Amino acid sequence: MALNIETTAIPGTITLVDPEHTLSTRHLDKGDKDIVLVPSPSSDANDPLNWSPRRKLLSTVCVSSYTLFVGIASSVVYSVLVPLSEETGISVATLNQGTGYLLTKVRWGLLFWQPIALQYGKRPVYLISVLGVLAMTIWGPYGLTQSQWIARNIIFGLFCAPIEALPEISVTDVYFTHERGLYMSIYSLFLAGSNFFAPVICGFIAQFQGWRWVFYYPSMFLGGCFIFLFLFMEETNYERKTVGIIPQTDNEVSKSASSTALQGDNEKYQTHILEKHPAEVPGNIDLGHGKIITNKEKTFWQKMAIMPIKKEKNIVVTCVWHALYFTSWPVVFYAGFSYGSYLIWFNVLNGTASIILGGPPYNFDTSIVGLSYVACCLGVIGGTLFTGRFSDWLTIRLARRNNGIMEAEHRLWPFLLCVFWVPAALLLWGVGAAHEVHWFGLIFAMWMLSFCNTTGITISVNYLIDSYRELSGEVLITTIIVRNTMSFAIGYGITPWINSMGYQNCIVSAAFIGMACCVLFLIMIVFGKGFRVRSKEKYWALVVENLEIGMGH
Repeated sequence: MALNIETTAIPGTITLVDPEHTLSTRHLDKGDKDIVLVPSPSSDANDPLNWSPRRKLLSTVCVSSYTLFVGIASSVVYSVLVPLSEETGISVATLNQGTGYLLTKVRWGLLFWQPIALQYGKRPVYLISVLGVLAMTIWGPYGLTQSQWIARNIIFGLFCAPIEALPEISVTDVYFTHERGLYMSIYSLFLAGSNFFAPVICGFIAQFQGWRWVFYYPSMFLGGCFIFLFLFMEETNYERKTVGIIPQTDNEVSKSASSTALQGDNEKYQTHILEKHPAEVPGNIDLGHGKIITNKEKTFWQKMAIMPIKKEKNIVVTCVWHALYFTSWPVVFYAGFSYGSYLIWFNVLNGTASIILGGPPYNFDTSIVGLSYVACCLGVIGGTLFTGRFSDWLTIRLARRNNGIMEAEHRLWPFLLCVFWVPAALLLWGVGAAHEVHWFGLIFAMWMLSFCNTTGITISVNYLIDSYRELSGEVLITTIIVRNTMSFAIGYGITPWINSMGYQNCIVSAAFIGMACCVLFLIMIVFGKGFRVRSKEKYWALVVENLEIGMGH
């Protein structure tokens, strides 16, 4: 297959708004009809971008269910460490060590699961992940020796790993650029919300029904989740033959590589690849915004195949190598650093919540400490609303002001709020506790920090995907590795940090470090496009390589 790419096209710079309808490509058919559908969907009814709203909604419900129940199952152990230690005779330190092994496998398990998902399909990986997490959750109350507990957590972490990146790629498979912010924020809602919701309910479950039920309830929910996914989760992998914005005419489609060039500052803003392929030959084309559908939709049994995809060439080794290689790309590394810099400060809060709220002058019971995490759940909801519809609206508005051209860095402007909120929340938490502020002040700090946590997840991932969409499956692995390395470092260092400086000084220093990390988005606003320009030749070369071995998506 001969492919030719216009390597002067800048990844992450696209025409998102076409007010005069000068581009003969697919546009939004409802609402703001000047919005260009990016990437351009094919003419195939089975292309996830062409799915009906109901079909897309079902996919979102499946992904959200997976994220919620796997996330809860991975978080329940924190609420029963003491009774679990008393029952098994395993020290709390060893139990926490097992949790560390779990997180380590989550960090590196993506190097195994993500290539498998690209090779054989996301659907079987989701199903295997749920079954594995279910088995390890059931095992939880019966890991009665130290070696069993460590083994259980290592295996648990491996099966849990897909939650970190696979749902994000599923969102990218199904939704267009102008709407991705909303659905990525929904993923963030269930990812962060599951971790914050578990302590709320588990304290009461352990108190009134016994600590083993903290494992039994998630097991039942995971069983129901598996049945639901088995019956309704559809494969979203699609071997796309086009990249970017595709021009179309009434009676023909290009049979060779070409590019639609829009001049603005003498730069080309998008490119595409076309090859002769039956699924790409359109029937009736509406140049404005009509749907272009040819192939018949798959039957129910075809959609629900256990292994719907098997590529002829093995892409696993290539995918792993690419994921490690991308650590040298500034935009990819920044996305991982940004993601991690918002996540680690909640680790600081988590590491001190029980001590601060459970000690004088507050003296909260364990169940009430868990109940305080309701504030975190509300913060996650607030962050979801902020980075969802509002983020998409802001991106479209900035593109309109830029002659219809969207730069990936447009996604980063909501971080401006976090520059002030992250240090404010940390200062309120640490200094407030040191001066015995009213407990509501601490609860409000938890709300602010969880709001920023959700914002960091959503905006960082959206920026990455907007920059390098065609390689999103691989660059996300790199981002998660960078993020989790930071999370491991703060988790390992928070206790000696507090012991050496005291709560107040530790949190004050954390607040200013947090502000410095947040401000870095301004550097990407200024230099981000330059980084993308310098990576364009390597980027398009990798896109071609991926398409040739069947990794296009």
